[in-house]
Amino acid sequence: MKIGIVSTGVYIPQHFQTAAEISAASGIPQEIIETKMGFSRKPVPGPEDHTCQMGIWAAQKALEKGNIDPKDIDLVIYIGEEHKEYPLWTAGIKLQEEVGAVNAWAFDVQQRCGTMVMALKVAKDMMTADPDINTVLLAGGYRNSDFIDYSNPRTRFMYNLAAGGGAVILKKGHEQNQLLASHIITDGSFSEDVAVVAGGTRNPISASAIEQRLNYLDVMDPEGMKQRLEQKSMQNFISVIERALEKSGFGNDDLDYLAILHMKRSAHDHVLSHFGLTDEQSYYLSEYGHIGQIDQILSLELGLESGRIQPGHLVGLVSAGIGYAWDSCVIRWG
Repeated sequence: MKIGIVSTGVYIPQHFQTAAEISAASGIPQEIIETKMGFSRKPVPGPEDHTCQMGIWAAQKALEKGNIDPKDIDLVIYIGEEHKEYPLWTAGIKLQEEVGAVNAWAFDVQQRCGTMVMALKVAKDMMTADPDINTVLLAGGYRNSDFIDYSNPRTRFMYNLAAGGGAVILKKGHEQNQLLASHIITDGSFSEDVAVVAGGTRNPISASAIEQRLNYLDVMDPEGMKQRLEQKSMQNFISVIERALEKSGFGNDDLDYLAILHMKRSAHDHVLSHFGLTDEQSYYLSEYGHIGQIDQILSLELGLESGRIQPGHLVGLVSAGIGYAWDSCVIRWG
């Protein structure tokens, strides 16, 4: 059964934080932020840029671009972050209402920065299994930059966290931009290495917790996590892409473009090199930072705008999420 991408949408806030500003807040030289961490600026939320709301704006763009009547949507999957307008809330139902998808039903999914790629697999599998699901909207927002404490060097690898929204519309029987196979790896040995310590049932929010800045992202054992992650992360990045290609009936040499999350430049270059790809066969998000699970949608749009993605190209999407999860899927574009 053919399932294709009808359209995508991205919302980027108008407010940006520069490498110079982050340097002043963190004490890290601006040159290191721009060259080693790999970004010159990143979008940050303005007063109205709430998490679900950014997803709504991205979804509205996707609906307009795809000329899709919201009443034709059968399912809405919210792929934004848990950090949103309200702590306990099903954002997908709000998104459904705001875009006018009155005939759909909705739910939220979570896998940190792997959510979008993982949700594409979930959506495809559901569409294949259920004859009543023909058109699916996946949308959500991200602003986990709110949890970054620039005075905490343990979290410096997350200083690139940014804000924005993204959306994808899938349709059964759509001949273009066919969604092929996916592959996912999760490793629970990292499950409690990174977290916002205060605010849950184990450590409720309190004045003391706020004073200790426990309401920000933190790394419990930075050196231990680094040593364990270095042994597995690149290997798993490569593995999920290769397996998704293999399951789609292709090999490494068939890949034409890789939509990859923002990470340090050396890691980005390593992945491209492994697949024999040039800089022109991906898009390094140096002016956007890491917008979580939105990165792959943004890279797709930038790849199309720049002409790096052409009809017939085999496009890979790859993500990684704290926890840790590695996800990849393959699209035959055009």
